[in-house]
Amino acid sequence: MAGLSDVLSIAASGLRAQSSRLRLVSENIANTDTPGYRRKTADFQEVVDRASGVREVRQGDVRLDRTELPQLYDPAHPMADENGYYLGSNVNLMIEIADAREAQRGYEANLKMFEQARRMSSSLMDIIRR
Repeated sequence: MAGLSDVLSIAASGLRAQSSRLRLVSENIANTDTPGYRRKTADFQEVVDRASGVREVRQGDVRLDRTELPQLYDPAHPMADENGYYLGSNVNLMIEIADAREAQRGYEANLKMFEQARRMSSSLMDIIRR
């Protein structure tokens, strides 16, 4: 049964990683109109659980997108300079929606893997009982 626990551990790590990715995407979307906000990104990293030797996935360090912030013209804005410009956000809603959809699909795939492993385990127990 060590194989089953390994599969469950891998699937659970994928669920956690995609969940944290969705959290970042949600934060970016919520701050689309926040002046000076920089989009947050993170990569996935492979880590080895020393106790079991299972390779899992985790979210890496959160980084800020260093693309240039757009200058927006609004002389009435409280953050506008003497020329009427202020720095906007570099969040692109189309990219964030695509990232959210990709993270959702990854989450669903890991969940199906988790459920399939559980079903296989249940079938194995039924066979053993006979």
